[in-house]
Amino acid sequence: MTTLAPPPAPVQDGRHRSAAPPVSRARRVFMGAPEDPRWARPALWAILLLATALYAWNLSSVTGNTFYDAAVYSGTKSWKAFFFGALDSGGFITVDKPPFALWVTGLSARVLGYGTWQLMLPMVAVGVGSVALLYRLVKRDFGVVAATIAALVLTLTPITVAINRDTNPDPVLVFLMLLGAAALLKAVRTGRLLPLVWSAVAIGFAFNTKMMQAYVVLPAFFLVYLWAANVSLGRRVRNLAVGTVALIVSSAWWMVVVDLIPASSRPYIGGSTDNTVWDLVIGYNGFGRIFGASSSVGSQGNGASFGGSSGLYRMFNDIMGGQISWLIPFAAIALVGGLVLRGRAPRTDARRAALILWGGWFVLHFLTFSLAEGTFHPYYVTAMAPGIAAVAGAGGVMLYDAFRDGSAAMGVPPRERIRALGRGWVLPAAVGLSTVWAVVLLQRVSGSGTVYTVAEVVAALGGALAVAGLLVGRFMRRRKLMGFAALAAIVALLAGPAAYSVSAATTASTNGTNPTAGPNTGGGMGGGGQRPSGSAPGGTKSGTAPSGSGGQSMGQPPTGTGSTGTSTGTDSSSQSQSGRTAGGMGGGTQVSSAMITYLKKHQDGATWLVAVATDQTASSVILESGQPVISMGGWSGSDDAMTLAKLKSLVKAGKLHYIVVSSDGGQGTNSEIATWVKKHGTAVSAYSGLYRLDASDVS
Repeated sequence: MTTLAPPPAPVQDGRHRSAAPPVSRARRVFMGAPEDPRWARPALWAILLLATALYAWNLSSVTGNTFYDAAVYSGTKSWKAFFFGALDSGGFITVDKPPFALWVTGLSARVLGYGTWQLMLPMVAVGVGSVALLYRLVKRDFGVVAATIAALVLTLTPITVAINRDTNPDPVLVFLMLLGAAALLKAVRTGRLLPLVWSAVAIGFAFNTKMMQAYVVLPAFFLVYLWAANVSLGRRVRNLAVGTVALIVSSAWWMVVVDLIPASSRPYIGGSTDNTVWDLVIGYNGFGRIFGASSSVGSQGNGASFGGSSGLYRMFNDIMGGQISWLIPFAAIALVGGLVLRGRAPRTDARRAALILWGGWFVLHFLTFSLAEGTFHPYYVTAMAPGIAAVAGAGGVMLYDAFRDGSAAMGVPPRERIRALGRGWVLPAAVGLSTVWAVVLLQRVSGSGTVYTVAEVVAALGGALAVAGLLVGRFMRRRKLMGFAALAAIVALLAGPAAYSVSAATTASTNGTNPTAGPNTGGGMGGGGQRPSGSAPGGTKSGTAPSGSGGQSMGQPPTGTGSTGTSTGTDSSSQSQSGRTAGGMGGGTQVSSAMITYLKKHQDGATWLVAVATDQTASSVILESGQPVISMGGWSGSDDAMTLAKLKSLVKAGKLHYIVVSSDGGQGTNSEIATWVKKHGTAVSAYSGLYRLDASDVS
């Protein structure tokens, strides 16, 4: 009897492997393994081409996240800023994340020059690489059909398309986590220690990309290895202990190095309450995200501003549903069904181990993101997409094999026949439920465009035909009909995600801080700082950006936006999604292009062009002027990065002459600093809120 899943692969211990000739290895890369179906490798290349097109289409429309873009630009000007992940090349304050993703894009910008495609190239590469890597991992245990489905699902996950067209660090995080999964599964199969260590190192680098988010998958990693590794219990425990040490070292090395450097010799750690990376790990980027409390930014319980209220329904709400939830019902059923089907397999069964890994990846992310009460952006859930995709592909194929083979159970004993009939309802039920959910999601955006109406028709009609074809084919023992029904199910379930993904790739977005796919659902906004249209760092078409930066610059708002300053309000969700007020937070004072021109003309040798209240304003000014700018209060304006004593020291040394004082409350300038500046500084009458300070003003 034939199945879609492959036979179990032999376990390799690495001691008797024969190296394949180079020509043979190259052939396998481009043509596939000899035992693969002829369609398999062309299908993979088609999916990778589709992923490349979606992630790289019309890069000139990509705005990027100017917060990270400014840090990358600063890193091209200063290796010190590069190492610390500083927002400004003067090294006053860091961004609120560790710098590994900035290093990736920063190296690209240093080699190729700063510009849109230079920053986007690494993101597109790791996005496509994640698709290829997931294909390889799923194929190893479940065959080419499951791998092809998984790769296609990941490619067409709407939020994944959106974030891979952005400069947030999440695409790098996902790729590193998949590298960790690849090494872990190899360690489980072979029982060797080294792959486990490499898995830990990959997660450690992921930690240095987005800190605690990288650890969400660790319970699944530990469980899979402890249960299924092909060695004795004693060696499993010993190897896990060694792997844990490797994880700690690879995660903590940058944090330890930075915290050991005297605070006076390094930037302030943005987002922390005590100027340490450790506080950033356990607070702002740790428990603050889960429990909604972080003393560095007051209450982080504003997740509803971006991804909806916390709770098990969050992934299905109006904001998040179209981004990630299309195949969650199918994946959940496929996971349970797959585990049941492998229930009596040996402890070291590779397929069950892989199902536990991918299912754990999916479930742990679902619970973490659904229940998190802190700041939550829709694009975070791209980390859940590989788990959903792998379970949908692997579990779906297992359900199909059980469903199809059950059609031959008419001549078996009654008990086995009853079991086969019971299994026969699982696949049609999974397809039917997911079809209904897809139609519900598409009806939410009915009227948003023809593409969504067509997708709704395809989903409804294709799903109905798929369910009918599966049932009729099974009970009439028509395997070809079941095969066509399975194809119809794939088309139906991916019609909605495809529509959203094409929208993300073809619609120019100006919301680089919080990218989403599909039509506007009224939520998920989080506009970041933008600089005037057509400007590169330096304030002109080419500015001071290195040659070769080509293309439209990152982070541009619509033509005519004349300011990069701050607007009133304390929640970035209240800003226009068009990004017309870059910086968007920290009082009512605007930092206009004219003001920037004035500041550059009168900089008088100062290290920093100006000091402003928040990161958003600072990043915008950095990218327009090409000069270092101080963010006194970090992302939200509440960091204690700038003290009055530090300000006086900078002014007295001639390193800073100008400061913008917010004209109202909210996330504005520190009141003590504002009072002192207004008393001792000279107001620049042409620009509201701008003050000049010289050494003679410091008593």
